[in-house]
Amino acid sequence: MPAQTPSAAKTPDNSQGIGLFHLVTSVITLIIGAGVFSLCGDMAARGADGQAIITAWSISGVGVLCLVLTFFALSRIKPNLKGGIYSYASEGFGQFVGFCSAWGYWISAILCTVSFSALLFSALAYFFPVFGAGNNLPSIIGASIIVWFYVLVVSRGVTEAAALNAVITISKLVPLFVALVAIIFLGKFNPDVFVANLSAITVNPDTGATLSGIDKVTAALTTTMWVFIGIEGAVAISGRAKFSGDVGKATIIAFFCVLAIYLMVSLLSLGVLPLEDLAALENPPMAQLMQAAVGDWGAILINIGVAMSLIGAMLGYTVLTAESPFEAAQQSACFPRIFAKANEKGAPVATLVISAAVVEAFLIIMMFSDNTYQFFYVISAGMILPPYLLSAAYLVKLTFTESGSFAGKVNGSVPLYRILGIVGVAYSLLLCFATGATGLAIMSFLYAPGIAVYIWSKKEHGEKLLSSVSDKVVLAIILVALVVSIFLAATGGLS
Repeated sequence: MPAQTPSAAKTPDNSQGIGLFHLVTSVITLIIGAGVFSLCGDMAARGADGQAIITAWSISGVGVLCLVLTFFALSRIKPNLKGGIYSYASEGFGQFVGFCSAWGYWISAILCTVSFSALLFSALAYFFPVFGAGNNLPSIIGASIIVWFYVLVVSRGVTEAAALNAVITISKLVPLFVALVAIIFLGKFNPDVFVANLSAITVNPDTGATLSGIDKVTAALTTTMWVFIGIEGAVAISGRAKFSGDVGKATIIAFFCVLAIYLMVSLLSLGVLPLEDLAALENPPMAQLMQAAVGDWGAILINIGVAMSLIGAMLGYTVLTAESPFEAAQQSACFPRIFAKANEKGAPVATLVISAAVVEAFLIIMMFSDNTYQFFYVISAGMILPPYLLSAAYLVKLTFTESGSFAGKVNGSVPLYRILGIVGVAYSLLLCFATGATGLAIMSFLYAPGIAVYIWSKKEHGEKLLSSVSDKVVLAIILVALVVSIFLAATGGLS
């Protein structure tokens, strides 16, 4: 387990900091988002049966743990790299690669906001049917009001409020645990249904073809990654710890607690309804599951919890979508100068407005394309995978080029961290594959505009476009993927 030396763990680093228990709860709150409320239906809807769901969680348990430890190790070995995911990619593989990492992270956060809005208004539709599936005109108007209101709030320098964070935490965790307790102790879990769901025959929801075992697992993998988005922020609380040695412990404990919660939600739901009924649940699936299990009060509780959680999450992502390109623009010339502009209160007002405008564009696309929460979160998860992959690859590179930098900063041998990084890279590649041809094509379409932004920035700063071999390779990969995707789309090769 990566942590400081035993002597460091016993010496207070911050007398005003927080202890192990509160560190664990902080990380759990940070990782668990509204996606947990859709787990019970999303995997089934994509064609996964019970065995595939268990297998997918096993794979993601190992893969995500390696990514968590990767970010933890990098935060200790390279504390001077303040830009996080952008800095790791840029320092390790060149400025254009770093830009692509920052760009992917930014677009992923924007798509998170879009998917959150769809789920929020589908939850509110339980009380106000006018919102439908969360992607119609009233929903888009409501989401737009929230998005631009939060731009105003954050531009005034208000980035967080302790009282609001407490309400968000309670609104997420209390309904979740009530649902789990109700299913267990009210006798709503049926072992016969669970066993039948373990090996049910399922089909591809798009083509109707019967899915193989591998197809079922890949169908579930993207959802498991989606609910772990934000893991890179788990180490951000390290500066608030009373004992530095507690940070590694808190990260590991919190990860396994979150994994246990996700497993309980996924597996218990398999004993409530047949797989085909789980697949047919509308958003948010857990609300309809609870309605089937305990009645209207269960649906009301979950829908309120989902709405409260997402209203808070959209504020958090308003900050995130602004900070990512803002920090990258301040640290280098890979983003145009406009992204580095701040107002008199230090708020990144330009990136706030640009990000909100892009969110607005995707909201309009969602309305006219009739895509829902699930579509946007799959693409969001896909966009964040290259930044994760590059961070893990940077850790692997450090184990070969700067092996001495590990001494005294993390416990464990250098080969151990090399293995962690390699597994993180392999897991990220596997998840990219799991998004499918359509997902990869959309990702290439979303990464491609970044090239124009990068060229704009470099010309603005009078700098060379591609300064390293890795920069040229990554540019070539993006362009080839774009051409192939355009060809497949034009010839009907994408479903």
